[in-house]
Amino acid sequence: MSVKIQKCGIEDVELLQEISIETFNDTFKDQNSPENMKNYMDRAFNSNQLNMELNNIHSEFFLIFLDEEPAGYLKINSQTAQSEKMGDDALEIERIYIRNKFQKQGLGKYLINTAIDIALGEKKNRVWLGVWEKNENAIQFYKKIGFVQVGAHSFFMGDEEQRDYIMCKTLMAGK
Repeated sequence: MSVKIQKCGIEDVELLQEISIETFNDTFKDQNSPENMKNYMDRAFNSNQLNMELNNIHSEFFLIFLDEEPAGYLKINSQTAQSEKMGDDALEIERIYIRNKFQKQGLGKYLINTAIDIALGEKKNRVWLGVWEKNENAIQFYKKIGFVQVGAHSFFMGDEEQRDYIMCKTLMAGK
């Protein structure tokens, strides 16, 4: 098993869009209406939106490959790109998207560790993320690797307000 992680550029926008739509749909379609899913994905994963995110100097995307096949990606945010005001000492993990056929192979942990390594390199004290309160598998995964719930915020899926738990992991960046 060969795992490779590479930073994304503008040339990767179509692949990011494909992975985003596929994984988001696979993960959330059974708990949301088709209209709300379409509304959200059309807004969040259109090429203009993804290009804007790729061009934000405080956001980074990383593709993960398993045996040369694109398996998913990570999106991290710092400073003003964070979706919540968590301070300059924090790094947000906004997306960890792994395609279904690559689930349960440790790739999510590779991406989390990539984010933590970047946070430590930038002397951040915390990494944090938002996870839907109904996504029990993800919540248990994050708890297992040291994240704790520190709050919650609203997330809109189309016209439906949902709740994401804010989970945080404290790092030893200052030591």
